[in-house]
Amino acid sequence: MGALDGRVAVITGAGRGIGREHALLFAREGASVVVNDLGGANDGSGSDAGPAQEVVDEIRAAGGKAVANTANVAEWAGAAELVTQAVDEFGRLDVVVNNAGILRDAFIAGLEESQWDSVIAVHLKGHAAVLRHAAAYWKTASKAGEPVAGSVINTASASGTTLPNAGQANYGAAKAGIAALTLVAAEELERYGVRVNAIAPIARTRLTLATPGMGAIFAQEVEEGEFDAFSPANISPLVAYLATEKCPLTGKVFAVQGGAISELAGWHDVKVIETEAAWEIDDIAARLP
Repeated sequence: MGALDGRVAVITGAGRGIGREHALLFAREGASVVVNDLGGANDGSGSDAGPAQEVVDEIRAAGGKAVANTANVAEWAGAAELVTQAVDEFGRLDVVVNNAGILRDAFIAGLEESQWDSVIAVHLKGHAAVLRHAAAYWKTASKAGEPVAGSVINTASASGTTLPNAGQANYGAAKAGIAALTLVAAEELERYGVRVNAIAPIARTRLTLATPGMGAIFAQEVEEGEFDAFSPANISPLVAYLATEKCPLTGKVFAVQGGAISELAGWHDVKVIETEAAWEIDDIAARLP
């Protein structure tokens, strides 16, 4: 018996890197998987059906169930197509793993509108679009009296939560938005039997290898037989657990890297100043650190 026996999952950005590891592990654990990947370059340009189909072929060769999808999840219609395909192919939808992403790094003073728009579209809108159509499916099922045990796992980043990275204003803003979206969605979808969590992973992928200042760290070779702390395969077991039917967790954001998993908390009070009258600028200046 696999941990995900009978579950149907859509995984975006599953043709390479972390998403590929998710798809392979989900299939090994008994899930039927819709492998979504537009097949574009790091910056989102171009498309290629090959990566998604290659993962599907690997899953099927191992005896698993999977189909490929190359829809653009940054478009509402593409996200709707993805959800519809899961239901049409496998009869239901239980899990959404939002993982697709691109990079178009630039410092703010030189950031082009297209660089901002494309990164926000793929990451933040891509999460929201798939979530929206999956939520509509689960709402309809719940209203019809069907049992729903849905799970959504979003992909945030340390860049948008704990470690802001210069040159990634677009990426960091999108990832911070994904963390906030996760908390809102967890509140909204609980009534339909759906849990929503997020991860902030650190692993070796084509995107992290291309990130200035980080490529050399992730590219370090590991001796055969040693634990590879930056392997993307380290991320997927947490995602698989969050996708299981009996997992009780919702509204959580977890940092995950190598052999470490930690729960993150958002903005919180660190110092409070108060007044019983109207604020004066000089008073604020004297009392704020």
